[in-house]
Amino acid sequence: MAADKERVLVTGATGFTGGRLAEELRRRGHPVRTLVRPGSDVAPLVEAGIELCEGQLVRLEDVERATRGVSVVYHIAAAYREAKHPDSYYFDVNVGGTRNVLEAARAEGVRRVVHCSTAGVHGEVETVPANETTPVNPGDVYQDSKLEGERLALDEFSRGLPGVVFRPVGIYGPGDTRFLKLFRNVAKGRFPIFGTGEVLYHLTYIDDLVDGIIRCGEVPGIEGEVFLLAGPRYTTLNELVALVAEAVGRPAPRLRLPLWPLLTAAYLCEMACRPLGIDPPLHRRRSHFFTKDRAFTSAKAKARLGYEPKVELTDGLRRTAEWYRSVGLMS
Repeated sequence: MAADKERVLVTGATGFTGGRLAEELRRRGHPVRTLVRPGSDVAPLVEAGIELCEGQLVRLEDVERATRGVSVVYHIAAAYREAKHPDSYYFDVNVGGTRNVLEAARAEGVRRVVHCSTAGVHGEVETVPANETTPVNPGDVYQDSKLEGERLALDEFSRGLPGVVFRPVGIYGPGDTRFLKLFRNVAKGRFPIFGTGEVLYHLTYIDDLVDGIIRCGEVPGIEGEVFLLAGPRYTTLNELVALVAEAVGRPAPRLRLPLWPLLTAAYLCEMACRPLGIDPPLHRRRSHFFTKDRAFTSAKAKARLGYEPKVELTDGLRRTAEWYRSVGLMS
């Protein structure tokens, strides 16, 4: 394992995954630096004793400044799915920003770059569970840009820059609000299932994911490899919604609706909002929740990294519901 006190850089630390990663690395004794955009909410990072370096991922000079003196770079920052952005925005950040990180890391001579991709590069999984060798099949501009960024990283790793790629699967847990609408609507008895509900879904609790990411930074002899980091099991959408209902103390929803009205409404909503620069309340990528199988195996990460997700889905959903209630988000 790497020395306990290595200085590390975490990009994307004002986000959910990057923030939890930075805090855990600091808790383990690492001096941690973050690259943060001007105007970001940095109070939790300051409280955790994390060094702030203000700058933009798309500015090479800012990334070089943040990388000076660090041994490991955890590159978590990304432009995530928001339909209000033009396609070029995702490539500017997820590819151009990654290029800057790799260039700065090579110039600094870091021990390792840990690059965050996404399991979404596999698109809809035809044969389950998918593994790292399953063909990629990105289904939207976000996944396209993440795949291009991953390939850029792997190309640099093949040229001698020490690094690892990980693909996280369905991140959730206290502190994240991406699944808040699901919890709220189930709690209010307003959540319909579009289609059969038998599509497969896979979630990964944030604490398990962070442990896997740190292993990607510390386990020796894994340069140039790709790892899927997933939760203990996948499930059907029907079961997932039933478990959410149990977590919020409500009966499981029974309403079933056909898919076509959802897909039509998502398309029309996206077309109306996007020219105005507004993130639509419903868009096609969100409708994939009801239509695309997502199921993976972390067998390689278990064998090579010792990765062993510990938080079962029922417990993780309960913890998430409790956090939503504790901060007043369930009203």
